Amino acid sequence: MKKGCKFGTHRVIEPKGTLPQPAQKIDNTMEIYDNEILIDVQTLNIDSASFTQIKKEAEDDVEKIKEIMTGIVKNRGKHHNPVTGSGGMLIGTIKEIGPALEGKTDLKVGDKIATLVSLSLTPLVIEEILEVRIDIDQVDINGQAILFESGIYAKLPSDIPENLALSVLDVAGAPAQTAKLVKPGDTVLVIGGAGKSGMLCLYEAKKRAGITGKVICMNHSEKSIEMARKAGLADEYVIADATKPVEVLEKIQEVTEGEMVDVTINCVNIPNTEMSSILSTKDTGLIYFFSMATSFTAAALGAEGVGMDTTMIIGNGYSKGHAEIALQIMRESETLRKLYTELYA
Repeated sequence: MKKGCKFGTHRVIEPKGTLPQPAQKIDNTMEIYDNEILIDVQTLNIDSASFTQIKKEAEDDVEKIKEIMTGIVKNRGKHHNPVTGSGGMLIGTIKEIGPALEGKTDLKVGDKIATLVSLSLTPLVIEEILEVRIDIDQVDINGQAILFESGIYAKLPSDIPENLALSVLDVAGAPAQTAKLVKPGDTVLVIGGAGKSGMLCLYEAKKRAGITGKVICMNHSEKSIEMARKAGLADEYVIADATKPVEVLEKIQEVTEGEMVDVTINCVNIPNTEMSSILSTKDTGLIYFFSMATSFTAAALGAEGVGMDTTMIIGNGYSKGHAEIALQIMRESETLRKLYTELYA
């Protein structure tokens, strides 16, 4: 059996010398190296920015969506959207474990897991797409995937249904980062607060900011924001178009009495929302861009252009304990669990 690199560099076809995530093409042969794990894949959860782009390109035609997805994997050896640069995650069953991982993993053949690394770096073969659940970004397939030695994962819990766990784990980094960044007494804005990651962030922000803090949910329509309002996830609710920074600035000025916010969490799945985040936040504040639609060039130059010394954090989807934090929300909040089951499972 061939020996592999911990980070999967042995799978890179082009350009040589890069890691699997930024690579243009990787080897998706399903014969494992000594330090890899082979997974029989059940469901792909495509990240929101990527699936939004694919649906738009396909004009919501399911057969075209299938064609685009299989084309991406055929060309790149992984589901790495060439437009958004993002991927998603999967759930599946362990089929084979490389001998070099003996004693290094708690996994065994037959375990069902969710991978917590992006599909944009995961060797993948799609043999057949069985179902496209267009409203929740999930695709059932017959196929296989490879998890590298460095790849993180979560065993699926017995007390939470699989599709619900997959939906929540897909965005686990956002509430976990919110839990780390928000302090008691903070005023927090969640842009895209009525979305899948946004509502989890609102829940954690309320918990961490406490009774002396204020949490603001912003979304683009009354219909979408009503869900968060009914769940009681925020203190203030703002309807605004995040691509229109002047409109957002005026509305956040109003609800904060000109003070602006200490922490902004950006969860939207569309581009051109960087300036709304920057203008809503205090000069001494902090912005967490969870959205993969973010242009970090636009954010950096935009902040410079308006003379803001705001700290901006790239949305790393991994944070220690993020899977546990996200799943615990489903256990703590009966309201959110019911809502997420209806919407995403």
